[in-house]
Amino acid sequence: MLLSALLATTLAHPVLAAGEPVKITIGSKSFTESVILGDMLSHLAQRAGIEASHQRQLGGTRVVWNALLSGEIDAYPEYTGTLMQETLAKENIQTEAQLRQALAAHGLRMTRPLGFNNTYAIGMKETLAARLKLRKISDLRDHPELVLGFGNEFMDRADGWPGLQQRYQLPQQNVRGLDHDLAYRGIESGTLQVTDLYATDAEISYYHLRTLEDDLHYFPAYNAVILYRADLEQRAPEAVALFKRLVGRIDAPAMRELNARVKLNGEAEAVMAARFLEENLALDIDPQVKTTWQRFWQHTREHLVLVGISLSAAILVAIPLGIVAARHARVGHIVLGIAGIIQTIPSLALFVFLIPLLGIGGPPAVVALFLYSLLPIIRNTHAGIRGISPAIVESAQALGLPSRARLRIVELPLATGAILAGIKTSAVINVGTATLAALIGAGGYGQPILTGIRLDDTGLILQGAVPAAVLALLVQGIFELVERRLSP
Repeated sequence: MLLSALLATTLAHPVLAAGEPVKITIGSKSFTESVILGDMLSHLAQRAGIEASHQRQLGGTRVVWNALLSGEIDAYPEYTGTLMQETLAKENIQTEAQLRQALAAHGLRMTRPLGFNNTYAIGMKETLAARLKLRKISDLRDHPELVLGFGNEFMDRADGWPGLQQRYQLPQQNVRGLDHDLAYRGIESGTLQVTDLYATDAEISYYHLRTLEDDLHYFPAYNAVILYRADLEQRAPEAVALFKRLVGRIDAPAMRELNARVKLNGEAEAVMAARFLEENLALDIDPQVKTTWQRFWQHTREHLVLVGISLSAAILVAIPLGIVAARHARVGHIVLGIAGIIQTIPSLALFVFLIPLLGIGGPPAVVALFLYSLLPIIRNTHAGIRGISPAIVESAQALGLPSRARLRIVELPLATGAILAGIKTSAVINVGTATLAALIGAGGYGQPILTGIRLDDTGLILQGAVPAAVLALLVQGIFELVERRLSP
């Protein structure tokens, strides 16, 4: 498995031979605006004759930032307020010049602002705000009964809820963390009453929300910029030059319109990004938008690769570990204990823990899925062998069968049912957990699920959820046929 992980990491960072075309990777965070801007960068790089790929909706700020530092991606859209208040908060940066110096120390560059300030804001339904006479954030002090729900990242950011609560001395205790896009559903349904907004969100007008005045000036300016690795200026200077053509060309109304066309009208991000470049930069862009079936087969291949590699490796490792655990009680307690501890780690946390070691994409996803698949197989192998009647084992010993022959001829055949039951359990868990791999750029059926949640599109969610459920049933059925064939 270590060799496989190293090989996968090597494949993720190919060394360019002389004469090979330059390849760059664009990243984006898990919200619509970032994806649209990422598609713009991808289009511009391809316009410069460079092979560019876009790792969409990789996750929160830290995941994308670390991917840029490690070279997993070469550029992504970011905001000055996020860099100053969150990413580089310990460096006490006050000016844009200081920010550029701090980025240069990390081997990074930043364009000048693109033209809009997507600052944070606090909002609620217009009807509720009018009834309670709320116009400023400080007015919330008089209403401790309100239910607040903020995006998960906002809940822990240095410029998020903890600082906001302290600055305004807000008394609310019923404060929930959830996905930013799902918060709008909560506001609409009435389960939430106050949430965080991005200034360019299309949902503000769609859901008739009132933006409360930041009367104590808590939120800084979040000017959109392009962050990229310094070596990109040598590797792909034409792409960097085109990136800089976006400077000052995207104002807040234009960005809000792009967000609305994608989130509310169902337009593809790549199409809207290309249309903006054509209309504002006079660049002829031909976006390659995949059909529904093309996306389905791509996600199916990605999911099968993730499940196939991780489950196969788990079977090869877990059955021998289960045998050792069954034959040596003291070692068995240790093996089962370690496998049990791994199983209790939240899946998303384990994916993120592996990113510093293996980067983003397939390698950390495969290793995480492999680890999650171990316990059911080890435990069932151990139980299957330990559950064999002592009289049968004694009979085998009386016949003079050595240990290996006894295992092959007697113990494993009798434990086959239990072992295959463990494999079936692991397979179903693996197929379901693999949908989370999309959060770190590994693709699979999780990709349409994440996109559907972001765009509030139930159809897209079903495009990932239904095939994943069918695949889980199919894998379980295959192993049941294998069990019938192998069971003595």
